Amino acid sequence: MSELFEVIMVVCFGISWPISIHKSWVSRTAKGKSLVFEVFLLIGYAFGIASKFISGHLNYVVIFYIINFIAVSIDASLYFRNRRLDRLAEEERV
Repeated sequence: MSELFEVIMVVCFGISWPISIHKSWVSRTAKGKSLVFEVFLLIGYAFGIASKFISGHLNYVVIFYIINFIAVSIDASLYFRNRRLDRLAEEERV
């Protein structure tokens, strides 16, 4: 039962990432994004994945941690793309 609750928790967190990725892609700006926040999320998911391996409780729940880790990584990479686009837009204004 605890695994089910853990899956629900991770899925609830994970629902927001496709939305965030879409917003990052469409907006083409890094304004309003926090790279530090996303790095801490990546660290948290990495420790969640590591805990599954270390504890020996490697089960289907780890898949959801990995999916979220990948989604946050995509959103973080879009941050760098959008920051570059912000710089280019700023240079065009000057």
